[in-house]
Parts: sequence; C-alpha cells; structure tokens
Amino acid sequence: MRTYHCISLFIWTYIFHIVDTTPFQEKSNSHLTSKTVVSLTKSDGKMLRRTKRGWMWNQFFLLEEYTGADTQYVGKLHTDQDKGDGNLKYILTGDGAGSLFVIDEKTGDIHAAKKLDREEKSLYILRAKAIDRKTGRQVEPESEFIIKIHDINDNEPKFTKDVYTASVPEMSGVGTSVIQVTATDADDANYGNSAKVVYSILQGQPYFSVDPESGVIKTALPDMSRENREQYQVVIQAKDMGGQMGGLSGTTTVNITLTDVNNNPPRFPQSTYHFNSPESVPPGTHLGRIKASDPDMGTNAEMEYSIAEGDGADTFEVVTDKDTQEGIITVKKNLDFEKKMLYTLRVDASNTHPDPRFLHLGPFKDTAVVKISVEDVDEPPVFSKLSYLIEVDEDVKEGSIIGQVTAYDPDAMNNLIKYSVDRHTDMDRIFSIHSENGSIFTLKPLDRESSPWHNITITATEINNPKQSTHIPVFIRILDINDHAPEFAMYYETFVCENAKPGQLIQTISVMDKDDPPRGHKFFFEPVPEFPLNPNFTIVDNKDNTAGIMTRKDGYSRNKMSTYLLPILIFDNDYPIQSSTGTLTIRVCACDNQGNMQSCNAEALVLSAGLSTGALVAILLCVLILLILVMLFAALKRQRKKEPLIISKDDVRDNIVTYNDEGGGEEDTQAFDIGTLRNPEAREDSKVRRDVMPETIFQIRRTVPLWENIDVQDFIHRRLKENDSDPSAPPYDSLATYAYEGNDSVANSLSSLESLTADCNQDYDYLSDWGPRFKKLADMYGGDDSDRD
Repeated sequence: MRTYHCISLFIWTYIFHIVDTTPFQEKSNSHLTSKTVVSLTKSDGKMLRRTKRGWMWNQFFLLEEYTGADTQYVGKLHTDQDKGDGNLKYILTGDGAGSLFVIDEKTGDIHAAKKLDREEKSLYILRAKAIDRKTGRQVEPESEFIIKIHDINDNEPKFTKDVYTASVPEMSGVGTSVIQVTATDADDANYGNSAKVVYSILQGQPYFSVDPESGVIKTALPDMSRENREQYQVVIQAKDMGGQMGGLSGTTTVNITLTDVNNNPPRFPQSTYHFNSPESVPPGTHLGRIKASDPDMGTNAEMEYSIAEGDGADTFEVVTDKDTQEGIITVKKNLDFEKKMLYTLRVDASNTHPDPRFLHLGPFKDTAVVKISVEDVDEPPVFSKLSYLIEVDEDVKEGSIIGQVTAYDPDAMNNLIKYSVDRHTDMDRIFSIHSENGSIFTLKPLDRESSPWHNITITATEINNPKQSTHIPVFIRILDINDHAPEFAMYYETFVCENAKPGQLIQTISVMDKDDPPRGHKFFFEPVPEFPLNPNFTIVDNKDNTAGIMTRKDGYSRNKMSTYLLPILIFDNDYPIQSSTGTLTIRVCACDNQGNMQSCNAEALVLSAGLSTGALVAILLCVLILLILVMLFAALKRQRKKEPLIISKDDVRDNIVTYNDEGGGEEDTQAFDIGTLRNPEAREDSKVRRDVMPETIFQIRRTVPLWENIDVQDFIHRRLKENDSDPSAPPYDSLATYAYEGNDSVANSLSSLESLTADCNQDYDYLSDWGPRFKKLADMYGGDDSDRD
C-alpha cells in the first residue's frame, strides 16, 4: 500500500502571518517549514508583504515486517520550485539514511531498502534538503521529518521463566493462592490488541486454576492429600489478541509440590510384640525396638514412646531414638527369673507436634502390647550386703572370729557355696575365712598403730560351678586399746642458771601417746615414787597435758654439780593405765642478769682456774699435732715390707722352683706346699705365704681323719681357681708342682723340710707316745745319748 503525501505551498500577503509546522518532537533548532519574510515599511507607503515559497509534509507511516518482492514505498519529497526538469537534487540524511531508507535524487521518492522491526526501533528521524545541481545552492532549507513504524502482531507472549516451582500446604481450601506467573508481549500495547495477554490452564485441572488476567494459580480442589499425591505439573498458556483466534501464544510449566502437615496419627504395624531377656542382663540393656509408622514427614512425623501401663512399668522403660523414630525397650532394674518370668506392657506412640487444625480427625497416638519373657540363667552367688564393715579390738587373740559374711545362690538349684580370701588384698595373711559358714578370723596379732584399717576381698564361689563367683569388699577397722605408755614428745635440752632463784620456770614439757582414746588424751605428771621430794626442782602439772619444771633452791654451782637428772613419772587416764618414766637432763650454765645462757661447757671451769683462752687453744693444738704424728708413724710401720724368709739359694723348702723360665726367679716361691695337698681340709685363714717369715714360730697342724677323703683332681682344680683369683698372688709367672701322697699318718710329717731352724735342741719325747712302730726313732732322738752323738 503506497501513501503519497503532497507538499502544499501557501503565500500569505498583506498580513503578518507565520506558518509553523511542528514535528513529532519540538526542537529549537529544527523547523519543518523555513520562511523568509519580506517586510514593507510605512515610509514607503506600501502595505505589500510577501512570503517565499516553502515545503511542508506530515509524518510518514510504515508497516513493519514487509515481505513483498519489491522495496516498500515510504513517501515522496517535493518542492514547488521543482519544475520537473531534473535541475534539483534531493538529499536525505538521518537515522538509517542510505542503508534502511533510500531516496530518488530526481523525483524525491523514498523507499525502505530492508525489512523493519518495530520492536527493534519504532521511530526514525531524518532530514531532507533540495539543492540546485548547477549552482550547488539549497533552494529549500534543510527540514526534519519522522518515519514511524506501524506495529503488527508478530511477537507471541513470553513468560519470565521457562519453569516455575511452587508449593502449597496439603489440605488447603479451594482458592488458596499458589503462585503468580507473568508473560510479556513485545508488540505495541497502544496499537490494537497485539500486546493484550490472556492466561489459561492447559494441564493441571481439576486440581488447579489460573486467573485469566493476573496469572495467579489457585487450588481448585479441597483437601488434597500429600500422602496420595505430592507432585503436580501445571501448564499455563498466555495468548495475545485478548485470547481471540489468530492470536499468538506462549506456555510455561509450573511444578507444584504439596507440603506436609501433621494430619496423620502414628500407627503400629502390629498390635503385640514379644521379647526375651536373660535374667542376668544388667540395667540399661536394650531388649529390642518397636516402631510406629506415620505417613507425615519431618517434624510432623516425630513421635515419642512411653509406657502407658503394665506390670513392668517400674522394671522397664522405653527410650525414643530421635534418628530412627523407634522405641527402644530397655531394662531399668535387675530381673529375677525366680520372682517373675513374664511382663506385659502397654506402649503408646504419640506425635510430639500435633496440628490443632486436624485434632478433629482423632487422637494422634497409638498403643501396642509388649510382652517380655525372662529366661533363667545360672547366676553367681549373691551376698547379703554390698560391703561389710567389721570393727575389732587390736588386742584380739589369734584365731578369734571377728565377723561373718553370708551369700546365697539365687538360682532354684540353690548350690552350695564356699568362701575364700583374695590373697592379693591380704598379702601378710593376717586374716582367713571359714570356707563353709563365712566366719572371718585372725591369723596374726593386730596393731592399730601400724595399720588401723585392713581392706580385704572375700570371694563366694559355687562348689558345683567354680566359674560362678562373686567378690565383696570387707573393711576391717582396728579399734584402739591402751597398750602404749606416754613418752616425751621430743628430746629436751634444759639448763638452769647458776644465779636462778626459787620458783623460776626453766622448762615446759609435753608428751605423746601412740594410742587414740575415744575421749582424747589426758596425761598426768608426778615425781617418781623413789624420790617423791626433789630438793632441787619441782614438777608442776599444768592440767593441759603439759608440765612445768620449776627451780626449788636459790642458786646452783657448776663446780659442785654440773648436770642434774630429773626422773618424771608420766601416765594416762585410759584403761588400763599406762605409765612411763622420762628422765630430764638439766645442765647448770652461767647466765647474765637477764637469765640468758652464756656458757654450759667445761671451758668456764678451766677459766676459773686461771688459764686464759689462748693457753687452752695452744694446748689443744699440741694434742692434735701429737695425734697426727702417731697416726703417720703407725701408717708407715703398717706399709713396711716384711723380711723374706729365703735369704740364700741354699735355703730349700718343699717347693720345686724352675729357674729356666721367664718368671720372677728365686723370689717367686709362693705356691702350694705338699702339706696342703696332704691336708685338703686346710682353712683359708691358715694359708701362709712361703716367701715371708711366718708370724708364729710354731704352728700345730690339724690332722685329718682317714675317712675324710676327697677327689684329688677336683681339689687341685679348685686350688688353681683360687690362686688365679687371689689378689695377693705375685704378678709374675711361677711353676708349681703338686704331689699327692694320700692321707697323712697320725704322726704328721717327719721331713726335715718342715722343721723349724733353731739353735736350741728340740724335744722329741712325744715320739715315745706313738707306739712300738716309732720306738727306733724315739731311741734315736729321744734320749740324751742320741743328742750327744
């Protein structure tokens, strides 16, 4: 469809009149009509007014989305000065000039070179001018005009989201708002019905409905249950042109979820539950689990279990597991098969968060019966008490019964029981127990002062089944008996001044007692009966378990008596009364006028004899030096070497010395003599070094009976080991040869090797006592004639 707009030119004369053409938008520098006004003044006497020719046009309109084969004709520009001879040239500038819009320079026809879209740009502002081709001058001033794009329904409504997600509580009433959907249309809302959108529901009926104008989705059915169906998918359509035929449409999907409310009570899947439990299980043991089902979710499905009634409500309890929503049957007290074998409980399961809106549907709880059977097991013995406390006097005699424990077999068999003491708790074996009747008696004396408490463990064991045993602690308290006498609490160093006056307090004494009487200690102080009246001192009982020592005479003399011994009799008031005598040593000292001690030793006595302190110090130094000299002399004498016995090479003993070795030579003569071999019973302390002079001139050898015989090889090896480990042995090599002749005779050895060298004659008269076998020798050595020969 072509639209041609003509440009009309009006000339007004004789009046002042300005013709303004206002474009779509007023602008101070843009006028669609240009005017040149020629004025005639009053001085001429002429009233002629003339306006130049001009051009004027209205705005152009163009349909969008043109699909024709030719270019779309927009309009024509023309001026009255165009004579049709092609002398004028039309020029177009502005939005889209040359690309979207083209103009015929000769005719001024405007065409749209491309398909236009109003949704992209709905208004184009262009400028036109006419130029004389010969002179290049504008014949008309540049003017602005508008091309407005007319809308067509070429855009369907579009929703803000492709998929909507919404939720609504179950059991909601009809018309409950769920969600609002919104669709927009890009077409011109001010031109026709292209942008007028109407909503409708394509899928989701009869559960939900939509408002056609607002797009609000609402529930359409009452009391929809989540437990029956939880998810719904609703399809909403938005159609323009007011929903009329031929309008464009768009759709969206709305996923609606029914949220849970607490509208269902819990229900047990079965009415009765059975559990078994051994009677030996401890309290707190879980016997089993029960669970009620609730189709609700989350907090609406939370429930709590409790025992409503039953004969075991005080023996069992139900604990709710918050994670699994189960009820745990738990033992609360000890079970006893012999007392009760079956328990019946009624357990309730109720919601913890009921909804008041649905209380009319019924009580939100359910009840089940739980039966628990107790099984018999072989149980250990049971003591009559959890622990025993026994009190016994410390003077109880050994073997006395101090207490008794009792235990019994709780089983129906009632097996016999034996008792014993756990020796790990009675390492000293002070106590014992009668294995049959449980009587505890002592094995040793008791002493409260050394151990006032004894904690032992008694074990009761079934005789037929030793694995079944029970331990019980027994606390034995030793009661005190007054068996200790009081004594001084400490050692007292007491002194009295020489210038003391009668009645002066010189010492306060206190005592201690290992006993612990129930009424507390009470001590008394008196002089001993042997000296009831002491002429020097007086004992004063302070009645507070202390006593004061008072002087009795005027002045004391160290020259006459430097130390006094004061015996004091101390006794308690418990039964039986215990007493002791404590002796207080009192020294006589020199004191100043205020009674402060100055000296109590012997120095003051010496000073009174006329010796000065310097003289006493010199005497003590002399004595000390003399003692040091004596000690040094004794030490030097002790370290002096003893003179060797072997002086010359001709001196031969019963040792065989080898001289061709690298040993110590002649001086190495310390070895075992044959006499030692002949006397295996020789003592260690009788062993004598052979290279030094013996301590005694003569040594009587002990004879060994013939029946005392030992193995020679063992003897020699033992002696070798002793010499190897002997620290007094010489540090050089020696060869010792050992010989053995068997047991010696009662006459001892006659060898001259062991005879001592002496200038005087020896007495051999004892040879006559040895019998007829030694008569010859007795005649040779025993008589005077023999000596002369």
